[in-house]
Amino acid sequence: MPTSSLEIRWAPGRRVGATFRVPPEVSGHAVLLAHGAGAGRRHAFMERLARRLASAGHPTLTFDYPFVAEGRRAPDRRATLLACHRAAAGWLGGRAGRIVLAGKSMGGRMASHLAAEHPDPAYSALLCFGYPLLPPGTAEPRPTGHLWGIGLPALFVSGSRDRLAPLPLLEQLVGSLPGAALAVVEGADHGFGRNGGMADAAADRAIRWLAGLTGS
Repeated sequence: MPTSSLEIRWAPGRRVGATFRVPPEVSGHAVLLAHGAGAGRRHAFMERLARRLASAGHPTLTFDYPFVAEGRRAPDRRATLLACHRAAAGWLGGRAGRIVLAGKSMGGRMASHLAAEHPDPAYSALLCFGYPLLPPGTAEPRPTGHLWGIGLPALFVSGSRDRLAPLPLLEQLVGSLPGAALAVVEGADHGFGRNGGMADAAADRAIRWLAGLTGS
């Protein structure tokens, strides 16, 4: 599968690394896949998920947020994350007609804020893997009011043992959102396991759902 390493300019003098996978036959919407707070685009889960999505016919772009590209551990402020995320979406939008905004944990949360705060006709859906409903170490859910204004089909893929997205809370949230669906990977935690099997299960659920977007 053709894979290109590139850089995306997201601010004057500032660039981040990215990887673009293009399937031999494109049969679905392109996917912009953002990483979480603990690891960059080269994390095993991200690599596996991106390969699976591209193998299913979806051109897939992964990218690093600035804190990863610059070797820092603490994530950037939301405005910085969104500026970078928006630049990556613009790059992919110039090469694909319709874009699914996807992400793991923090990346999925930023994808949802991008869709809500910077809507674009190119955005076709929202896809979140392990949406971090609870900040680490707390029992108070993050604000989710922005999700009601997105107006896109959405899929939340979550592990049944994800402590940052307790199923009762997540089910209540997803059930209240128009056009949203929930796919649960039994036995998976927030990281979707370490042996690849649960990551593949998450990818399978996403790919089946994405097939319904083709042509929309």
